[in-house]
Order: sequence, then C-alpha cells, then structure tokens
Amino acid sequence: MFERFTKDARDVVRGAVEHCEGAGVRTVGAEHLLLALLDREGGRASFALAALGLADRGDSVREALEESRRRAGLSRAESDALAGLGIDVTEIVARVEEVHGVGAMAAGRRAGRPSFGRDAKRILEQSLRMALAHRDRRIGDEHILLALTTQPGPTAEVLADHGVTHAALTRILYGDAEPKAS
Repeated sequence: MFERFTKDARDVVRGAVEHCEGAGVRTVGAEHLLLALLDREGGRASFALAALGLADRGDSVREALEESRRRAGLSRAESDALAGLGIDVTEIVARVEEVHGVGAMAAGRRAGRPSFGRDAKRILEQSLRMALAHRDRRIGDEHILLALTTQPGPTAEVLADHGVTHAALTRILYGDAEPKAS
C-alpha cells in the first residue's frame, strides 16, 4: 500500500513516527498522524486545514490531544459515559498524577522502535478507501486527514471540536459533500 502514497503522505507517516518517538511511546497512534499533519506545509491537507482556520489554532489541537493522552486516550464521550456510571475520570487522573506524576496514565512508555497501533493502521487503510472513493490514483496527505475524521475516538473528536469534519474537508478538497458513487 505504501507504494501508492505520495511524498507528502509518506512524510506524514515518517513525522508520526517521530512524534511517537519524541513522546517516548512505543505505539504510533492516530494522534501522531494528526500532529504530523499539523507540522506540514504546502500539501493539500495543510491547505484544507488552513481553509478551515486550523492553521492558527494548532496549539489548541495539541493541547486537546495532550489532555486526551492524559486521560489514557479516552474520548470526551467515553469520559461522559463513565461519568454516567458514577466514575469521574478527571478525579481518577488527578489522583493518579498526584501519586505518580503528570502523564502517568498515558499508555505505552517504552524504549525501542515504534510500531503502528490498531487505530493508526485503520487510519492508513481508510486513507486508501478515501482515495479510491474520490477516484484519486495516489494516497495523499489529504486522504490521511479525511480518514482521521471518519474513525471514532479522541482524534476525530478534537478535529470536530475545531471545526474539521469529514463533510467540511470534502467540500474544501473536492467541492462536494460526498464522493460520487462508482
């Protein structure tokens, strides 16, 4: 599949590995792909992010991803569901961090070469589907960004909170709400 990736898309994948290593975690996740996309300039994804006003709000996205990481990767919806059962995730995180330090609940801090986690693999597979749905011959960084908006979880939630939805991206990148049926 990687032979179908454009240079920009390959750079995003490499950047995700670098973000993972920089964070001291062993598993590349969807959040690392998003962070790598935020670092990029000049690609179709960076154009779309700028058009949606995210270019100037990258720090806000990074902070939201960090907050999710501190909650052990739980989305806000998952935290709300637990709150409905009487479990206060914020209180649990505070208590754990009080004893073990900030970020103690973040998963996967180990040495060694990072591997791609299930969510990151799903995003890359979905990026192929996005390219095929739009009849694009290559998988570009824009397809990775589109895929990030389709997979439930903290990364898609953070994007949506910042106005980056699948429908909005599709309009900017392709000028319509949905890809044409084959």
